Amino acid sequence: MPGNQLESTHEGDESAVDAQRGVGRGVRTGIFYHPGFSRRSYLTQGARLEDFPQALNHLLQEQRYILYQPEPISEASILAVHSRQLLEEVKQDPLCSTAWHSVGAVVMAAEKIASGEVGNAFSFIGAGGHHAGKNFFGGYCCFNDVAIAIRVLRDVHGIRRIAILDTDAHHGDGTRALVCDDPEVLHVCVCSNNYESEDGTNVDIATAARPWDEDPDAGYARTAMEGFRERARRFGPEFMFWYFGFDTHRGDYADIGLTINAYLPIARMMLQLSGEICGGRLEVVLGGGSRSDIARSVIPALIAVLGEAGSGS
Repeated sequence: MPGNQLESTHEGDESAVDAQRGVGRGVRTGIFYHPGFSRRSYLTQGARLEDFPQALNHLLQEQRYILYQPEPISEASILAVHSRQLLEEVKQDPLCSTAWHSVGAVVMAAEKIASGEVGNAFSFIGAGGHHAGKNFFGGYCCFNDVAIAIRVLRDVHGIRRIAILDTDAHHGDGTRALVCDDPEVLHVCVCSNNYESEDGTNVDIATAARPWDEDPDAGYARTAMEGFRERARRFGPEFMFWYFGFDTHRGDYADIGLTINAYLPIARMMLQLSGEICGGRLEVVLGGGSRSDIARSVIPALIAVLGEAGSGS
């Protein structure tokens, strides 16, 4: 299981050890990143994460943030969710070279939250997850990182009830296929259609944002927050995931006219809601988006919101 080794990029410090000892005040936010995500990320115009982790240096000067480097996920963990055939096909796909470390990051983050070492987390990825089902993958997704993390949370930590908000531009069809028959997973996807299963655990919400709207940011944020908040309260999860894509940002490949002003209200809602209903257990998993300039402007700001849990404010 990934997570036996961890590293921080604080210069000459022992922040990973400090986290285990409880040094520092308040809740800590874990940041999970591997150098391969910058060199060989598939969703690229160039390399979308080429400015990381340096773009986080201003955050990492504060003790409430800690940077971890994940190990690759084990084959056994992959096969607990995916078929052997899918695993062998992914091995042959050069676009999936970072998939093992990507899932390793998401699982490691979930375990650090579950153990209480960090309060919440942001997980970078090099290969996506939400289009990967048991026997299929595509859309630049290889292994379903969130589904594998859910399996680990259940098997290792006894955490069963999970809520997922997916605000990537495209429907999380792989995740839906894996959790649709599981009454202990709430899956809410903000996409292009409206749908709700009879038991209310599988929900699609058509986004209200359009590039030509006067304020697409406000419409999108309102749709996502109203669609998820009350459902999550009724469902009562023990752990929450936010699958966040910035592909919806103005100028990216799934442009619906959004800016960071759509994402920040959702981030604050997820932080507040997780504190209210599941002890703050929230993991943000990076999804789609291709432009390095957008990544540089959006990702540190979202991580800063997660850090508000440990700011004492």
